[in-house]
Amino acid sequence: MVLTESAWAHVLRNHPQIEVDPAHLMTAVASPTRRIRGRELSEEWCYREGFGPSRWLKVVVHYEGDVGRVATAFPRRAFP
Repeated sequence: MVLTESAWAHVLRNHPQIEVDPAHLMTAVASPTRRIRGRELSEEWCYREGFGPSRWLKVVVHYEGDVGRVATAFPRRAFP
């Protein structure tokens, strides 16, 4: 799993309320509470309960072959 500096900058710029360390974000992907398919075939949504200012931390991951790259992350009050 890859979290680039530009992806982390995107998270902080667009979701400043997230209040998590990048290591927590990676833990949410490696060991999510729930994992579901995203809107696109190459997309996955990882949810971790108890990380951040809301009940859930949602991390969107895009895959290119076997390599997953974090696209964005943000807090969610409810699981969709």
